[in-house]
Amino acid sequence: MSCSSLFASRRQILRGAAAMGATALFTPGVFAEMLSLTPRLTEGPFYPDKLPLDQDNDLLIINDSTTRAIGEITHLTGKILSPSGAPLKNATIEIWQCDANAVYLHTRDSNGKKDQQDKNFQGYGKFETDSSGEYRFRTIKPVPYPGRPAGHIHFKVSQGDRELLTSQIFIRGFKGNDTDGVFRSTGDLVDRELVQTDFNPVKGSMIGELAANFDIVVGRTPDERQFESRR
Repeated sequence: MSCSSLFASRRQILRGAAAMGATALFTPGVFAEMLSLTPRLTEGPFYPDKLPLDQDNDLLIINDSTTRAIGEITHLTGKILSPSGAPLKNATIEIWQCDANAVYLHTRDSNGKKDQQDKNFQGYGKFETDSSGEYRFRTIKPVPYPGRPAGHIHFKVSQGDRELLTSQIFIRGFKGNDTDGVFRSTGDLVDRELVQTDFNPVKGSMIGELAANFDIVVGRTPDERQFESRR
C-alpha cells in the first residue's frame, strides 16, 4: 500500500479530530496510531533453512553471475514507518519467495524439484533502512505456488535482535487472492487492502519491468518500548 493511501487515512482522522473539538487533539493517547498497522501473517513453511551466501537486495543476480533469473523483473520499494508516520532507521527487512517455476529456496521444497528450480534466482534478500526508512529490492513478480493460488512475497522486519513484523505482500486484484487461505485469513476488507499493492509497468522500460510500492507500518519499536518502561 502506498504512502498516499496511508496518509489519506491520517487526514481523515485529523478531520474527525477537528469535528470533535480542540480538546481531543491535546488528550494523551488520542489518535496515537494515525496509520493502520500492517497486518501480521504467517511466516509459512519455506523461510530458507539454509541462507544463501549472497543475501543482498538484488534477487535476480547471484554473486558475479552474468545470467539473471527468469520472471517479470520487479522493483519493490517502500518505507518502514511507525504508526505516527515516522520512518524507522536501521530496520532490517528480509524478503523471500518462490522462483518463477514455483520452487522455494528450501530443501523441503527444492530437493524434489532440482530440474525445475531456477538456479539463478537468489530466493532471499535483505536490506537495512537509513534515516528515511526506505527499502528497495529487485526481484520478480510473485507467482502462485501449489496450494497457494495467490502470488505473494513473504517479508520480515526486525530492529536489532527484535522481530517487529512478519507478513506477506499480495498482488492487488490477482484472481487467486479470494481463494487463497492465507489472504482470506487476513481479516476484513481494510486489512486485506493493507497487504496488497499494484505491480505497474515501468514507463519507458524496454524489457517489461514492473514497479511495486509497499509501505509497512509496524507497532512499537524496541526503542519505544524501552522508553515506556522507564516512564
